[in-house]
Amino acid sequence: MIWELIATIFAGIGGAGIALLIRKLSRQMAPKWLVPAFAGIAMLGFQIQGEYDWYDHQTSLLPSGVVVVKAVEEEAPWRPWSYIYPQTMRFIAADVANSATNKIDPSLVLVDLYFFERRSLAKRVPQIIDCVNEARADFTQSLSAPSDTSIESKPPTDSSTTWYPLDSDDPLITALCSSHS
Repeated sequence: MIWELIATIFAGIGGAGIALLIRKLSRQMAPKWLVPAFAGIAMLGFQIQGEYDWYDHQTSLLPSGVVVVKAVEEEAPWRPWSYIYPQTMRFIAADVANSATNKIDPSLVLVDLYFFERRSLAKRVPQIIDCVNEARADFTQSLSAPSDTSIESKPPTDSSTTWYPLDSDDPLITALCSSHS
């Protein structure tokens, strides 16, 4: 983040330098306010470009076998341009290449999900995916296999395993279950 701040400052210096060059070429006829205006526009433009390039840059760094299963685009009033072209500020990736099928029940697959968010560290969350019942659960030591009655759409009220339903066309089901079937 410190490097981004330094780069933003240098973008502002570059913008101001362009305005100074314009003033010099026009024999000081160009208005003085061009210098801070160009500096501000350059800094704002650099930040906007960084916000939009973040997702593409992060996904290009993912190793092969790690698949993006969800990208979240956001709009914000303090970024009015995001209403025209929403920004991807976070995404979830699944490590499909290193997922493991349960030896006792082959319909259960253990996978690491990685949660990425702009200006935050990535978080790893192990999940169990049930390819037959199309459900997911957090991986714990006391994990129990799902039954039709244990698949809920609300958070757990006790310490037992809660299975959350997934759509049959969910990208997580598509990425994992097709490779393990």
